[in-house]
Amino acid sequence: MPRDERIKKVLVIGSGPIIIGQAAEFDYAGTQACRELKKEGLEVVLVNSNPATIMTDKNMADKIYIEPLTVETIKKIIDKERPDSILPNLGGQTGLNLAMELAESGFLREKNVRLLGTGTEGIKNAEDRQAFKDMMESINEPCIASKVVENIDDAVEFAKGIGLPVIVRPAYTLGGTGGGIAYTIEELEEIAGSGLRLSRVHQVLIEKCITGWKEIEYEVVRDKNGTCITVCNMENIDPVGVHTGDSVVVAPSQTLSDKEYQMLRTSSIKIISALKIEGGCNVQFALNPTSFEYAVIEVNPRVSRSSALASKATGYPIAKVATKIAIGYTLDEIKNEVTGKTYACFEPVLDYVVVKIPKWPFKKFLTANRDLGTQMKATGEIMSIATNLEAALMKGVRSLEENVDCFRLDKLRDYTKEEIEERLKKVDNERLFVIAEAIRREISVDRIHEITTIDRFFIGAMYKIIRMEKELELNQMNSRMLLKAKKIGFTDKLISKISRKSEEEIKALRKEYNILANFKMVDTCSAEFEAQTPYYYSSYDEGNEAISEGNSKKVMVLRIRTN
Repeated sequence: MPRDERIKKVLVIGSGPIIIGQAAEFDYAGTQACRELKKEGLEVVLVNSNPATIMTDKNMADKIYIEPLTVETIKKIIDKERPDSILPNLGGQTGLNLAMELAESGFLREKNVRLLGTGTEGIKNAEDRQAFKDMMESINEPCIASKVVENIDDAVEFAKGIGLPVIVRPAYTLGGTGGGIAYTIEELEEIAGSGLRLSRVHQVLIEKCITGWKEIEYEVVRDKNGTCITVCNMENIDPVGVHTGDSVVVAPSQTLSDKEYQMLRTSSIKIISALKIEGGCNVQFALNPTSFEYAVIEVNPRVSRSSALASKATGYPIAKVATKIAIGYTLDEIKNEVTGKTYACFEPVLDYVVVKIPKWPFKKFLTANRDLGTQMKATGEIMSIATNLEAALMKGVRSLEENVDCFRLDKLRDYTKEEIEERLKKVDNERLFVIAEAIRREISVDRIHEITTIDRFFIGAMYKIIRMEKELELNQMNSRMLLKAKKIGFTDKLISKISRKSEEEIKALRKEYNILANFKMVDTCSAEFEAQTPYYYSSYDEGNEAISEGNSKKVMVLRIRTN
């Protein structure tokens, strides 16, 4: 079907300032939306309160309003600009909440402004805790034992009935704002009170705590014809209990059997279809690690921070596709810009491993509580790509720009083995470093799993990294060992430090043994089709996919580190 010709002028709502619990991913999505709308010849009006974003660059929209993101402000802009449509689902929770308030008050209907993409009923069924629970029950999708409450007394009464601890999840908030895990009645009263105050509809879900289950996400896209694809599935290294924005995430999932993968994929498509989502959607599951039991945690009926990760991880531009769907196109009409041949209805294929590690602002807030829970504290994240999990983790830790080149913190060297084991019980931003130190102290994989409930597969990946450190420290350097170290992400500088050789010696040995970096391609289709605009990641595996073609002029853009 062609683009909806009734759409001439679109109001795009941004996400506002970059704050704790809401990083820059939504600015990325909104920027893509503005560009796609302008490509289609539509007039774009943008409102965003943050001038320090790419989104508010003067070339992104025809009219840009840097104003407070409030209902009254949006009403004034609509009265002045007279848009025929509003795009709410690419500005994070802020844009979605504002659009819903305008729609529910009758203002959009009064001004003949259409809500593009997912309708108000679909958004409500996903965001309203009771409506979502009812919807899941109607399609026989399992939810965790829970109850929606609107006052503290009801929250306490239900929690006493199912037993503590419980998770508090406010409706219509972002990054778990106002929520948390309550282990006592006093904590429940405090967290529930905060959640009720911050919820747009004064509503929280009190949910049985299933800390320790695996947390799995599916990024799904659907068009108005009901065509659905799963763009990417992701697995949190941290089990349920840590907000996914504060979790180390791996794509694709690493520990699921094919049966588990297909079971959750089928469920995510069933859910997005029942909600009648049009565009991108993120479905989060909890999976019992000892059985096939699962439960739906929540659904984000909008482009989310996970969408930005999935887009970069796969090369599939979710924000662009969601924008095209919002203005009437279907998945089989939207070209894949990477291949130039396939269409957006083709599911991406990953032949590599992606790791996301959050970035926290604790260096700026020295006295802040670093414990991680259901309320997000990260302000950003890094992403690394490699052909194996170990190399992706090693690239990731270097990308954090914390002046570390491996999973080692100097301050942990002074801890005794018993203190390290006790430290494993603490869930904070240093968790992976503590696990690495525990392995160095010969605490077993089984014991670390018992304390952290992190899957043994992920602990095993850390074990391989630490074992490589010991090999480099104790053995004579040879070509086999050097190649192995490079393949799992060790830099020349790190190898030099551990093996007590100079960095120049390591580089010379690499050249002598012909151990050189290659570049692999991210092309959305695992090389099944020729890529027109791929991007690359470095690897020490055989085969270089970055082959220069043609004599056209080229420009190299360098990113300079400032720290």
